[in-house]
Amino acid sequence: MRINVLQHTPNEGPGAIQTWSQQHGHQLFIYHPYQFGQLPTAAETDLLIILGGPMSPNDDLDWIKQERVLIQQLLNTDKPIFGACFGAQQITKTLGYPVSKAPAKEVGWAPVYRQSTVIPGIPAKLMALHWHEEMFAIPAEATWLFSSDRVANQGFVMNHRVVGLQFHFEPEADNVREMVVNDGAYTAGSVLQQSPADILATLVPAENQAVMFKILDYITA
Repeated sequence: MRINVLQHTPNEGPGAIQTWSQQHGHQLFIYHPYQFGQLPTAAETDLLIILGGPMSPNDDLDWIKQERVLIQQLLNTDKPIFGACFGAQQITKTLGYPVSKAPAKEVGWAPVYRQSTVIPGIPAKLMALHWHEEMFAIPAEATWLFSSDRVANQGFVMNHRVVGLQFHFEPEADNVREMVVNDGAYTAGSVLQQSPADILATLVPAENQAVMFKILDYITA
């Protein structure tokens, strides 16, 4: 399987997604469209991963619009897609749903709650890393998957092929450190009131990688 990853900032990489790819013997290609303007074609994509970033789907940038063309092509051909944060927002924007300011800026560790059992084996409550102040609308054609205490729209699953999460299950310990040392100032104004040091002091729950693997197994089955 060829996995094409769209990475949107240097400090938010594929993390556990790359670990899953390596364990399954897949080929993983990482694109940086914000810097180089390169995107894969739909024909050469078996699984598309759309990662987070500091931009908004509402920004008037050509590469952001081109990403949505690719997403639509993959939706049309029923190929699996996983989106995290900005990536999930890009999926919903492609489907014609709004991306707007969230009720609260969430940066740091906070619980999320499963709202559907459509993906087997996901615990009812998980501790996830949040790094956002915008949110997507849950598409009418999708199933609501996760919520948090402050932002209800935290995840969706659609057609056994598409999952979007507003938060992050993919970062492993080194990835969290990279996010914090480079973008720790973003914690200012977060309703979670966690400092960069607080975020670093929290161990990444082992079950987050396991759930990330379950999601990827589900959409590629």
